[in-house]
Order: sequence, then C-alpha cells, then structure tokens
Amino acid sequence: MHDLIIRNANLVDGSAEPARHADIAIDRDRIVAVGDLSGKAHRSIDADGMLVTPGWVDIHTHYDGQATWDNDLTPSSWHGVTTSVFGNCGVGFAPVKPGSEAYLINLMEGVEDIPGSVLSEGLDFDWESFPEYLDVLERHGRTMDIGAQMPHGALRFYVMGERGADHSEVPTETEIARMGVLLQQALDAGAMGFTTSRTIKHRAADGSATPTLSASEAELFGLADAMRRAGSGVLECNSDLGEGDLDVLVEAARRAGRPLSVLLLQVDNAPGLWRETLDGIHAANAAGVKVTGQVGCRPIGIMMGLETTVHPFSQHPAWLALAKLSPQQRYATLCSDAALRQSLVTDIPDNAHTKWMDWALSRSFELGMPLQYEPDPSHSIAARAASAGSNKWQLALELMMAEDGHALLLYPFENYNAGNLEVIRTMLADEHTICGLGDAGAHVATICDASYPTFLLSHWARDRVRGEQLPLEFLVHKQSRATALSFGLADRGLIAPGYRADLNLIDFAALNLGRPHLAYDLPAGGKRFVQHAAGYQHTFVAGVEVSASGELTGNRPGRLLRGAQAAPNV
Repeated sequence: MHDLIIRNANLVDGSAEPARHADIAIDRDRIVAVGDLSGKAHRSIDADGMLVTPGWVDIHTHYDGQATWDNDLTPSSWHGVTTSVFGNCGVGFAPVKPGSEAYLINLMEGVEDIPGSVLSEGLDFDWESFPEYLDVLERHGRTMDIGAQMPHGALRFYVMGERGADHSEVPTETEIARMGVLLQQALDAGAMGFTTSRTIKHRAADGSATPTLSASEAELFGLADAMRRAGSGVLECNSDLGEGDLDVLVEAARRAGRPLSVLLLQVDNAPGLWRETLDGIHAANAAGVKVTGQVGCRPIGIMMGLETTVHPFSQHPAWLALAKLSPQQRYATLCSDAALRQSLVTDIPDNAHTKWMDWALSRSFELGMPLQYEPDPSHSIAARAASAGSNKWQLALELMMAEDGHALLLYPFENYNAGNLEVIRTMLADEHTICGLGDAGAHVATICDASYPTFLLSHWARDRVRGEQLPLEFLVHKQSRATALSFGLADRGLIAPGYRADLNLIDFAALNLGRPHLAYDLPAGGKRFVQHAAGYQHTFVAGVEVSASGELTGNRPGRLLRGAQAAPNV
C-alpha cells in the first residue's frame, strides 16, 4: 500500500513534454509510480481538474539571515517553492570573525535593503566558519529544502580584515591562497557555490562600494582554482557586464571547471547590453563552458506607498517632519491637513530625489486590482495627469492615499525600457537562461518578487494580452527541472519514479497573486512586503504536505542541502 496516490492529475511533469492525464504514487519522500494506477494508499487525493507540477526551485534568494529565525521562509513557501538557494551576489554572513559582524550587516543592509536593526536583532552569529554556519542551518526542520553559497564579500573581509573593504588594497598571494583554502572547505562541507558582485549598484549602507567590485583577475582565478580542487559548486556573479567583464568570468569558470551563472536583465542606460551579454553566453557554451543567464519574468519594480522606504515625497521637508508619527498617524494627518497636502504637491524641493521622481512618474503606474505588471505607458501617472490637465504630484498623492493609505504605485525601473515585456519574453525563451531574479528575502520595503513563480505561470501561460504567451509545459520546466539542474539537484524538478516527492497541486484557473502589503513581522518590528497567492491547493515537500488550500500545515520536512555537484566538469 502506498503512502499517497494523487489521482486524475493534469500532469505537467517538469520535462517540458506535453501535459498528460496520470496518477502519481508516493512512498515516503519519493515518487514510485506515474501512470494509470489501481493500487491502494493510506491517503488519496482526487486531483481532477488540477494541474500537478514539481515544486518550484528558486535559485536566487537572500534568506541568509531570515533562514536562521524563520523556518517557513515566507513569502516563498506561499508560492509553491520547495527548494531555495541563498548566498547570492557575494553577500552573506559567513565566514565571520567575532567583532566584525557589524560590517556584514552593513553590507547586507546596503546591497539587499534589509534593515540593519532587523539583522542585528535576528542574527545570533553563533558561528564563525562557513561549515559552522551550515551546521546552524541544519539544526531545524523547515517547510522547504535550502542551500547556501559562500559569499565573496564575507570571505574577503574575513581574510583581509578592514583592508578587504578598501579598494586601494590588493590581497597578497598568501591571502588569496587563504581565501581559496576556506572556499574549498566550504564547498567540501556542502556549499552550493561561490558568489561575487562586480556591479557599482551594490553599496554598503554607509555608501562604500561592495568589497568585491575591484577584485583582480588573480584573486578571481585563485578562487576558481579552489573550486576546481573541490570539484563542486556554481560560480554566480552579479556584474554590470561592461566591456570584457563576461570574458573574465567565463575564464574563471573555465579554470574552475564549474558552471557560471550571471544575472541577465535590461537596464535603461544601456538597453541593448542584455543582448550582447546573451550572445556572449551563447559563445561560451559553444566553446564548452557552461554558462546560464538568470532572468526575471516581470519588470523589476519599486513599489511606492505612504509606508514604503521610497515614494515621491519621501525626501520632501513636509513629509520628513512627520517622521516620528506612526503610519496611521501620518495618514490621519494627511487626511485632515489640506495645507500639508497642498505643500507636498506644489512646494517641490530642489533635490536629487525629486528630480529623479519627476522623471520616474512618467514610468510609474497605479498598482490596483487586478494587478497589472505589464502596464501600458499611456497609463503612467504623468500621462494620466497630463491627459486630465492636472498635477502629476497631486495624482500620485491621491492614488497613494486610497484604500486608507495602503494603495501602491509601481515604478518598473529595469526590464521595461520599451514599456512592455517583449525583452523578457526573449530572455525567458532562450535555451541558456533560467529563472533567477526573484531576490526573495531582500529589498524588503520596496520590492516583493518572491511571488514570481506564481506570476510566471499565470501571466505568461494564461493572462498575457500585450504580446505572445509561452507554453505552460515550458514554463514549468523552466522553474523546476531547469533551475534544479543548474545547481546539480538532479533528484528533483521532475515527476517521475525515483525522484523527490516535491509537488504542487494547482487550480490553474484560480491561480493568482494577492495584493502586496507591508507586514511588520521582522525582528525588531521591521517591515517587509509580502504577497499571498490563490490557487495552490496542496504543496508537498519530500512527500509531506506543507501547504493546504493556501495555508501552511506546520509540517517541516525540509532540510539543508549539502554537497550538491553542480554539473559535470566542463
């Protein structure tokens, strides 16, 4: 007798093959049979009318801190994610020398927009080495499986001390060798990869550039040699990918004999650079070096409201004067004080923030219900105000004051240069890309893209009207088997006998995103955007139901993943 049989499924198994009607039998943590099954089971689920997929594998998250205090890893666990990998972009919390914790918090706060007060309150730092950090992560059961990568920023600061954050300093050969030894130890202990950052966008909370921005080729290649010795791990990099940058990273991957994964997105100041980078990715693969581009499935956009970190008036003197009030008190003051509202929309200060927002309002949109992540440029705040012959600042304020002050605006600042998602469609459809720009756990009061797996299916396979859609089977493969294999997780992402019983049962017609909203549930009362989903009827991790009808069950069969072999050596 089987532990569980799921009957009458509309099965999209992760292989990208056409959907088919099938039953699925599960014993313990494994799928044991798929087909027309007649056996009995301790539990049966009639999945008639439901889409059954593998659990989602999210390989780009920043739960490095949250994973030490939150065993559910929300909001990802609300969106069918059954495996999460963090430690991306060269930032994290191990290794760490006693007394240097504040630097890693400062770096994470600046790069990934997680408040220092939250991290200081939430992190115990009862580890020093990366293997010890893994041991801490392994102490508790979890809603999903997790994997951690060694961050270059923490490693550099651990070995070089304050010099590691000084871009006028260069590590000695001895220091590079020491970094290599520690990286090899981390990979041997089960780190999923090694990550670095080479983008000027990444700055610590004090404004200093991320310590790895100026890392030399000698340093990168020394660390690549350590990866070759370990024989495991993915090399991940967030880079501006200027002239020659990709070549250096590809050479590091070649030396390491390991796969390279780079972030691939469209930026407004160089809207065609993504295509050049994708061409370089194709060339590297043709030359025998495995390289993937991590892409998003919707615009990367800042959400702006009266309680968010950034909004059109967040640097206005009249708004700053309300800083000591609670959100409820600020909203009440706005409602009762007509002079204040008038000052906000007419007494426009001459500062950098206002100049930026003056332009950004031409690219910002009301984020009402139903949610629209591919808005027409003619619906921007500035365009609507101009059409009505009104003040765009006044319209922005009126819109944010709606819904008792909880309404939001969306400013898509990347992946939306042409005012549509055609560039993203091209990126998604490419054979050398994987889904990987959700940044779950990061940018907590400005962005909430942890929900992107739900959007991936609902928008691209069902709801898109401003261009072509993508096949459902392809999208499921992209978010399950493809992402799993990119990190060597060959036991999941596919519904077939012998594979991990990580599954989603989805009412596809009802699959939708809820409205993003701010919750004040982080340590120290910190706020973060969360976004729920509708349509997930059941989610299983290792054969155990972790979510039913959109509610977590409290079961925590997830574990720390160690020692994954990322791919055959290249």
